[in-house]
Amino acid sequence: MTRTIPCVLMRAGTSRGPFFLRDWLPADERQRDEALIGAIGASDLLQLDGVGGGSSLTSKVAIVSRSKEPGCDVDYLFAQVGVGQRSVDTRPNCGNMLSGVAPFAIEQGLIDAQDGETTVRVFNVNTRSRIDVTVLTPGRRVVYAGETSIDGVTGSAAPIRLNFLDAWGSVTGSVFPTGRRIDHIEGLSVTCIDAAMPLVLLRAADLGLHGRESPAQLDADPALLARVEAVRLAAGRAMGLGDVSASVVPKPVIVSAGDDPDSITSRYFTPRRCHASHAVTGAIGVATAFALPGTVASGAQARDGVRTVSVLHPQGRIEVEVVIEGHGEAASIQRAALVRTARKILQGELHLPDYVFSTSN
Repeated sequence: MTRTIPCVLMRAGTSRGPFFLRDWLPADERQRDEALIGAIGASDLLQLDGVGGGSSLTSKVAIVSRSKEPGCDVDYLFAQVGVGQRSVDTRPNCGNMLSGVAPFAIEQGLIDAQDGETTVRVFNVNTRSRIDVTVLTPGRRVVYAGETSIDGVTGSAAPIRLNFLDAWGSVTGSVFPTGRRIDHIEGLSVTCIDAAMPLVLLRAADLGLHGRESPAQLDADPALLARVEAVRLAAGRAMGLGDVSASVVPKPVIVSAGDDPDSITSRYFTPRRCHASHAVTGAIGVATAFALPGTVASGAQARDGVRTVSVLHPQGRIEVEVVIEGHGEAASIQRAALVRTARKILQGELHLPDYVFSTSN
């Protein structure tokens, strides 16, 4: 295969990574993954030989193509590439990288922009869920500059609205895949939930924490990390995901009370380190657990209509607008929306190193 491929590097939400059209990458899945490992520089913890940044937040890849799904415009395959290990995980979705998909698709000619704003229906291949992504396109051109700020990103940019239409139970087949809203794992009460991302939620107080610890404080506690990982592995089996020791899902989340009745404090893990801010898909899962009764994260009683839940994270907050239908145990989340931003950093040719490819290629 060719060792030089087109690439667009983007900051999308609070993540960063290369965006590729599917046709730019090898058709063979094994060779595709080797290309992604080489692009990111995954073999090295610092990722000096690729465009990664030595963090799971900057070791992400978006692969985009015209959609094969009825009613959808583009397909989006997310890949989480390893940091210091040759791995590619396509189980989870990434909502932050998702915020760059519509601008990328429009600029690459997959979608015709409308004058003013353009809504692109994205099919996430990983979770088989649909998301409407709305971007500003005055004069039928994508604009990145604007006045919208998101916590965890310097400066401001144009708003990008993500409206998740059917992300509940998309990976495991059920919002509560164990059949219960609270399970008891490793001596702790937890909630296993599949809402945009499979999560296992733990109460901070049950771990001897107040919930406002910094990521550095949490990452510096090996006993805590080992306990959280033990819960995650057991939760993965309980959720029907099997052995998740080599997977990034389910993601562990430590939750505690927020600042007001419509907020919750969250410390989200990626999964073995605490996120510097918060994942979008994780925020939707936390907001869902907060809005529905009977979970370890439940807030005020669920009610019909639109509710805005503030997920408080180390860098600030993410506002998630949820649409609730029904009351009490019968309540369900119909849609969830939030605003992100994105920025194109560079576009050009990416040179892949020979050493990542199998000798048989």
